[in-house]
Amino acid sequence: MKKFFLYAAVLSLLSSCISTKQVTSFQGEPVSKSEITKLNSEPYRLQVNDILYIDIKAENQELVTLFKNSASGGGAGGLYFSGYTIDSHGNIRIPYIGEVNVLGYTEKETREKLEMELGKFLKNPETVFVTVKLGGINFIVTGEVGSPGTKNLAQNQVSIIDAIANSGEISTYGDRENVLIIRKSLDGVKKYKINMNEMAIFESENFYIQPNDIIYVAPLKQKSWGIGTTGLQAFTTVVSVLSFVVTSVLLVKNL
Repeated sequence: MKKFFLYAAVLSLLSSCISTKQVTSFQGEPVSKSEITKLNSEPYRLQVNDILYIDIKAENQELVTLFKNSASGGGAGGLYFSGYTIDSHGNIRIPYIGEVNVLGYTEKETREKLEMELGKFLKNPETVFVTVKLGGINFIVTGEVGSPGTKNLAQNQVSIIDAIANSGEISTYGDRENVLIIRKSLDGVKKYKINMNEMAIFESENFYIQPNDIIYVAPLKQKSWGIGTTGLQAFTTVVSVLSFVVTSVLLVKNL
């Protein structure tokens, strides 16, 4: 009987504690440049609720100011008021021009369309210079991370590593092999699985996230078991459980 409980304790200990391999990211050797597959370079296409930063310059700056949003503010929060939000119909509203549909357009295509529209009002349309940028990249990180929530990074590109690092990193109970990216695009909702433990992540076509992505870090099975993250914690828990079982058996025998 004693041997049985000893074996059970050892097996439970080995199967329940979280191994170093499970919590170590970027395992394996880097792939040489000649073998790396081309990352997904398809430009992002604008969606409803995206916020755009638009700046207009031309020879006649007094005339140009008529087309600018009069609200002011800095940073991602300020851009909510000073930027141009794409409405539910895919339009942005430009003073004097009115509604301009940009749903499904890239930043470059939106810039070209605005330059064409503005050219109708300017004496020298070739002098107009328009800048169009997304107001940072919004994304949501949830699950087993230190700081879940909605994030905004003022960058042109945000990698999955940037996103996780700005969310307090993956917790000890987070399953690094099971990180999901949930993406709503013009042709529906898609789901991608990322393995943060492998070096191959750097050549994944989903290495760079897209605006409005939801990143979910699933928990390891050990969390639901509630045994412990380290071998000592797991051993202590298992011994406590076995001690309770042995005590219960002895009490029943003595009845």
